[in-house]
Amino acid sequence: MSTIIKLLRVFFFLALYFVLCMVAVVTVFTDWSPGAQMLFAFLTPIALVWWGEKRRARRHSHQPTFDTETAPEQPANSSKRPSSPPKKSRFEKRIDQEREQIRQSAVSERVKPTAANVSVRTIPDESANARSQTGQYRPPKQDYAAIIKAGRSSASELAEIAARKEATKAKSAKKKATRRTGWVPSSETVQIAGRDIGGMIYIGTPPRLNDFGYRDKCRAYIDPSLSVARSGTDLAGDELPYWPSYSDISANSRATYLDWLAGGAKDGRYDAGYMFLYFYGLERRFFLDKPTEAEKREILQEVRRLQNLYPDNGSVQRYLGEFIQLAQVSLNDEALDEPLFEFRGWDIPLSLKVAIGARLNRGELLSADWVLSWLLCHPERRMRTPSTRCAEEFRTLFRLRFEDRFPDGLKVNKPRKLLKITYQAASSEFQGQLEPLIDGNRVPDISGLRKPVEIAQEIADEVMDDLDKLSRYLGRNPDGRGSLEAQALLPQELWDLFPSDELEQLRSWVGAIVHNGGLVPVLDVVEQLEGERPEKLSKRTLTGVADALARLGYGFAPDPRFALRSPKPGEPVVLFDLGDAVAQLEDVSDGYRAALIEIALGSFVAHSDGQISESERKSLRAKIAGVAGLSEQEHRRLAANLDWMLAVPPDLALLKRKLKDTGAEAQASIRSALVAAAHADGIIQPEEVAGIEKIYKSLGLDPSLVYSDIHAGNVSDGPVRVRAAEPGAAGEVIPDEKPAGAPKLDAARIAAIQSDTARVSSVLGDIFDEASEEPEEIGNASAVLAGLDTKQTNLVRALVAQEHWTEEAFEDLCRQSGLLASGAIEDINEWAFGTYDEALLDEYDGYEVAPDLAQELKKKFEEEIDHVEA
Repeated sequence: MSTIIKLLRVFFFLALYFVLCMVAVVTVFTDWSPGAQMLFAFLTPIALVWWGEKRRARRHSHQPTFDTETAPEQPANSSKRPSSPPKKSRFEKRIDQEREQIRQSAVSERVKPTAANVSVRTIPDESANARSQTGQYRPPKQDYAAIIKAGRSSASELAEIAARKEATKAKSAKKKATRRTGWVPSSETVQIAGRDIGGMIYIGTPPRLNDFGYRDKCRAYIDPSLSVARSGTDLAGDELPYWPSYSDISANSRATYLDWLAGGAKDGRYDAGYMFLYFYGLERRFFLDKPTEAEKREILQEVRRLQNLYPDNGSVQRYLGEFIQLAQVSLNDEALDEPLFEFRGWDIPLSLKVAIGARLNRGELLSADWVLSWLLCHPERRMRTPSTRCAEEFRTLFRLRFEDRFPDGLKVNKPRKLLKITYQAASSEFQGQLEPLIDGNRVPDISGLRKPVEIAQEIADEVMDDLDKLSRYLGRNPDGRGSLEAQALLPQELWDLFPSDELEQLRSWVGAIVHNGGLVPVLDVVEQLEGERPEKLSKRTLTGVADALARLGYGFAPDPRFALRSPKPGEPVVLFDLGDAVAQLEDVSDGYRAALIEIALGSFVAHSDGQISESERKSLRAKIAGVAGLSEQEHRRLAANLDWMLAVPPDLALLKRKLKDTGAEAQASIRSALVAAAHADGIIQPEEVAGIEKIYKSLGLDPSLVYSDIHAGNVSDGPVRVRAAEPGAAGEVIPDEKPAGAPKLDAARIAAIQSDTARVSSVLGDIFDEASEEPEEIGNASAVLAGLDTKQTNLVRALVAQEHWTEEAFEDLCRQSGLLASGAIEDINEWAFGTYDEALLDEYDGYEVAPDLAQELKKKFEEEIDHVEA
């Protein structure tokens, strides 16, 4: 009967499973081949029925074999021997022995004989008789006070025993946990090779990879059966391959990896290869195991933490960055709604493509932040140092300039190409394709659009130019952000957005100085901006002061860029009102430069006799007023420079050193300019002739050349009034005297002076700072002294040999290298500042070499020598 029931049950379940398998084939496995479908439909029911019957048989084997209903009842006086009791275990035997010992000790305590031969008459005890008759044992009375006392005395020992027991339980639990396989959640802890490791890892025998992988086993699985060293010492990852796999690395590397995991995977000193081995598991879990959304977000957060753990590793930033981008799109993370301003990659990040593409798909206009994010993440961007060194100011100013041009936002036409993503796993074990959907619609691909990036680049170039001075100042003074000088170098549009109370105090102080005439010690001005009085003044410091004051609408004379010399620490300077704020003081006309030379040489003539008369002052001011083609601001700058030149005697010794060893043509240009400055009003006074002779002598020129230079200058030979006319004898009529009037400038003479500006500038190298600033691209030069020619490199090699050079020694070095001293200074300092954000030479009382930069250049030269010898 039971066999028939079993057959019916087997046929019933075979039919049921067959129907279910056919339904699965029709609905789910339609893409399988017919052969595979038939095998699945016929073999699966057989396997399921066999497995079910086997489980049923195993379950019945553990049940009792007798049946109480069918067993015959035996009579009470049956001669059949009863079944023997079950055999006691060793533990039960030990319990019985302990109980027997307790009984014996209790009896001995109650019976205490007084002598060895005393006979004791035993009184029958009814309870004892009753006990013997009933066969039950009644325990003796207990001394509970003694029991409590004994318990208190052994409390510490009992607590220690309990602690050992709990530890044993915990170890056994961990041993059970290590026997699990597959993914370990973050809420659980496992023990591997004596190390307690948190979750978010795979444990067990690694599975075989699919066809997309290059290895036979999954890299991330931690196989407990493999050997592990007692301690890991390969922190540098010297024993790791490029694509590490736990099954293939050495026992030392396994121990190092497990030590890193046991420490919470937080130590950035370990090689990034161990981090990748951990990341392979997170990547596999996220994409292949299809966890819950909560677990996916937990994995995303963990990968972000790992990326921040190795900020300078390019591979980490690339692979983990791609994962983060794809994970954010998959989870529709909040980060998709925020522009991305920092990204290290070779293509526009996926999240930015999706965010901008979705906005274009909805017909929205792009704001300044999204356009700037597009530019900063574009592979063809051209960003210079100000964009990173002054990042906050750069983004703010870009936003203001963009909104001026596009108040409502930038209109971008939606591209026809749709976004399609191919993801290659960092472990190389799988890959996949994704077509993002936002609001149920495919996202357009913005990768091929060029015009929005060009517009953004144009605005960014303007912003970087305006922030260039601030960037250079912060390069020289990394802690100078927020100082008065840095604040004054901000573009005027940012003043309200980056307010400074100290800047307003400086404005008030300068305004009071200008109101009182403008003359003030130069050290007082520098102290107001930098907070301390410097021991020496460099041209770079004075240029920064002038630029800072110009942003406030005030000027600084002498002009640091174009003056014949800079003020010394004990001398005054002139502060004056520019009228409006000026962002680029170096943007002046050629007429301004020529006029500055003319009044400088005129001040030499005025100072030649030791005193300056009022007529000479008026004559020089009239020259400034008569210069045509200058702006109002340039006229103000010339007037202030003249005030300083008249207040501070010229340093003819400095000019003489500058003219030393110059050619005859350069000396002739200086002589011509001096004479032209003396008779620009058309009249040569005897005092001026004497003054010019003194200047010639001071400059080491032949004084006898003065008269020939004056006559060579086409001075009018017409009659000049010597004394008032008196009646005399009749004779030839004397021509009428030309009416005297205010001195007039000779336009031809001014034109001649302007034509000689280039030649004069080549002699007085510190008059002009015409060197154009090269674009300062992000990054250092790739070769030794890249950007300098052979002569300049040899000069730098000689300069770094010592910290200070006199002017004569420096000129000798330049002459040996075949360079002019003035041009060499500007070229070398501009190169050094563009490459290292620091000038190599500081010009004051000779030339001082920057010590830190000199040490770095020495190392470069030594490396170059070693490379050539090798």
